[in-house]
Amino acid sequence: MQRITIDHRKQSALRHPEKANRPDNPVQRKPDWIRVKAPNSPIYQETRKLMRDNRLVTVCEEAACPNIGECWSQRHATMMIMGEICTRACSFCNVTTGMPHALDEDEPHRVAEAVATLGLRHVVITSVDRDDLADGGARHFARTIARIREASPSTTIEILTPDFLRKPGALPVVVEARPDVFNHNIETVPRLYPSIRPGARYFQSLRLLDDVKRQDPSIFTKSGLMLGLGEERMEVAQVMDDFRIADVDFITLGQYLQPTPKHAKVDRFVPPAEFDEFASMARAKGFLQVSASPLTRSSYHADSDFAALREARQNKLGQSLPRPETR
Repeated sequence: MQRITIDHRKQSALRHPEKANRPDNPVQRKPDWIRVKAPNSPIYQETRKLMRDNRLVTVCEEAACPNIGECWSQRHATMMIMGEICTRACSFCNVTTGMPHALDEDEPHRVAEAVATLGLRHVVITSVDRDDLADGGARHFARTIARIREASPSTTIEILTPDFLRKPGALPVVVEARPDVFNHNIETVPRLYPSIRPGARYFQSLRLLDDVKRQDPSIFTKSGLMLGLGEERMEVAQVMDDFRIADVDFITLGQYLQPTPKHAKVDRFVPPAEFDEFASMARAKGFLQVSASPLTRSSYHADSDFAALREARQNKLGQSLPRPETR
């Protein structure tokens, strides 16, 4: 019987040359509550073929999302624009690091065609960080939003953007394209930024979310945290408070999963009951929508979550309106 050995070190060296010389952090066995079934449905295969035929990149594949089987089987795919090579080297992320290629000017059109073909009610568009571009890719985001509006007018659009660090004038370009949801993930607590997200700045990310609301209060804002990286409970509570000061509408909390031995190690697997406690804490702090579970990711159940988010805002506005006088 032949034994096949997969050397994760070689794979990570190819995708993450900056991590190649780091010591290995053994990938821990996942607890039962995180295991998912391998994808095998015909619709999953159809979705995969559509992505390949349209030469589209998805964060579902690039980030090795555990929910890909469930989401693609429902024709939900999070498209990643501006290529599959990122200029950042976050220690948690499985997206390839390096020097990206030139922008594909036809990509917004192909994304819009895929959205229309899939018949999506709600779509999530994300991207790699493009620090090499003068605007960080803001205009490419805006063009993609515009093409989707033309091809599928009834589809609501959620974007998950980079932080546009040191890209003055970039954010207004995206806000003026008027996505329905503007998502930018904080990812972890400020104390862990130097080791987990070294190329980013916590307060830049927070300011970005705050500025979206200042420029267009009608756009829903959303952000998320990974748990299990070594954060303390009170640090998570403080980030929630920072989000509320920035008027963030929607918070997501999910378990960090280590992609390869070269990535940041999992400090612990947070049990589902603890995620429930964080969800209760977030609701008490006034978020319109909360998604918290070990398998929660930014775009997981994004369509149904958007419907709930919109309903929550309408209910809140209804409660704030003055009651008619009775005679």
